[in-house]
Amino acid sequence: MATTKTASAKKAPAAKAATKAPKAPESTEIVEESALNELFIDELKDIYWAEKHLTKALAKLAKKSTTDELRSAIETHIEQTENQITRLESVFESIDEKAVAKKCEAMAGLIKESEEIVESTEDGSITRDAGIISACQKVEHYEIASYGTLKTLAGVLGYTEAVELLDATLQEEKQTDELLTQVAEGAINQSAKSEKA
Repeated sequence: MATTKTASAKKAPAAKAATKAPKAPESTEIVEESALNELFIDELKDIYWAEKHLTKALAKLAKKSTTDELRSAIETHIEQTENQITRLESVFESIDEKAVAKKCEAMAGLIKESEEIVESTEDGSITRDAGIISACQKVEHYEIASYGTLKTLAGVLGYTEAVELLDATLQEEKQTDELLTQVAEGAINQSAKSEKA
């Protein structure tokens, strides 16, 4: 009897291993078809549209800026944004998805708000620059939230390459936000304070 128990005890782990082996491919399929994966792809399409439209909006804001310092900061961010678009295309490629844009209502609203700020301020006024910085920082905070969420979702879904790509953009967005704060606090906000309405 002792030998029978030993033989059956040895067979049990082998039987469990045999049932676990086929589950690995199924779990990959589940990730690809999961609601979370669909949300991730949808959010990627959203930010892809946002970045493409942001480059045009930033170019307009740079032209309307009064100070060289702000204009230079915006132009630097335009170059970054163009690189971020390419990086997003790499994210799509890394998960075997076609890079497709879906209208981002939030970014559309932020761009419209930036246009309204420009229209409501005078050409050449420092107050316009303060308003442009405000509009740009709202955009940055939206992008920081978006890329932070996308990076987290990519990690949960096991998209290692996407995590690295999204993190690179996230760090750039944070740096741009800090730069805009420095520009505002450097002189623009104080100078705007003394401008007459």
